[in-house]
Formats: sequence, structure tokens, C-alpha cells
Amino acid sequence: RDRDDVRRVARDYADRLTTLGISLTGTERPQELLDMVEAVDRFESAVESHGGDLMMDEGPGGRTAEPDDPHFALPVRTEHESVAAYLDRLARATDAVRRHPPRAD
Repeated sequence: RDRDDVRRVARDYADRLTTLGISLTGTERPQELLDMVEAVDRFESAVESHGGDLMMDEGPGGRTAEPDDPHFALPVRTEHESVAAYLDRLARATDAVRRHPPRAD
């Protein structure tokens, strides 16, 4: 029963990440998926707190041809990038958003 729950939650995390345009290999462990979801949440919170609009900067499927502000666009995971490397790059992008001047609308 617990294993089924873990698999279900991991599938939910994977669905959320792929909806955002984050590539998955299918070999990510449940903890890695959770770590990525939490890192994305931190990034999105930083964007919103600086006046970014996730729909304009990320867009559907994580793809926006011309983001409102490129600093606020969710980094895309490269094809052979490890989870650890992506998490590191996402953390650096989150820090950059936090240092970016807030948008004034």
C-alpha cells in the first residue's frame, strides 16, 4: 500500500514537471522528483514575489517564445543533465531572480 502511494505521488510530481516543460528520463527516483518540484516552487515563488507573471514568463508547457522577462523564465532541463546539476542550476536561477529588481506595473 505504501509503495502504491509513493508511486502515485511520484507520478503526480512527474506529471507536474513535464507539464512545465521539464524533461524527465523516467529513471528519476521519487525523492528526486520531490526535490525538483520543491525547487520549481521556490523559483516560482521568487518570480511572483518580484512581480513576474508565470503565464507570461513560463507559458504553457514551459515554453514561451518571448517571455515577459527572460530572468523569470523557468530554466529548461537539458537532455543529459543530471537531477543534481539541474537542481543546482535552478537554485542559481532562483537566486538570480531574488536579486533581480522587482517589476513595477
